[in-house]
Formats: sequence, C-alpha cells, structure tokens
Amino acid sequence: MNKQKILEWLGVITAIIYSLLVAMNIGAEFLGFLLLFISALLIGLWAYFGRHKGILFLQLFYATAGIIGMVRWF
Repeated sequence: MNKQKILEWLGVITAIIYSLLVAMNIGAEFLGFLLLFISALLIGLWAYFGRHKGILFLQLFYATAGIIGMVRWF
C-alpha cells in the first residue's frame, strides 16, 4: 500500500470514529474533535499530494472545526 492510500484510509477511519463518538454523546467529545482534526490533517495531506484542491480546501474547514470543538470542550 502506498503513502497516499495510507493517508486516505487512516483519515477516513479517524473521521468515522469521530462521528460515532460525537453521535453517541458519551462524554468523549474532546477525543472526537481531536480525531476530526487528525482526520482533516491526514485527508488534507492526501488531497495535497493528489492535487485535489477542493477536498484540501474542505479539510481546512474540518481542521478549524476540530480546533474549535477541542477548545470549547477543554
């Protein structure tokens, strides 16, 4: 598996776990938003290397949402 596939799938997996943690409302929101931030970084790198400008731009907003979420829940 190449570097881009690893970035893509780790980003997807962390985003799935993030959404489940937040949806379950079990008090793990900080961890969830941390995973959202990590996911945005991983998918952002994948988008950068693959020249997917729209996805890269979207990941900037997801990373910002992750930071805001962590600050609010800390």
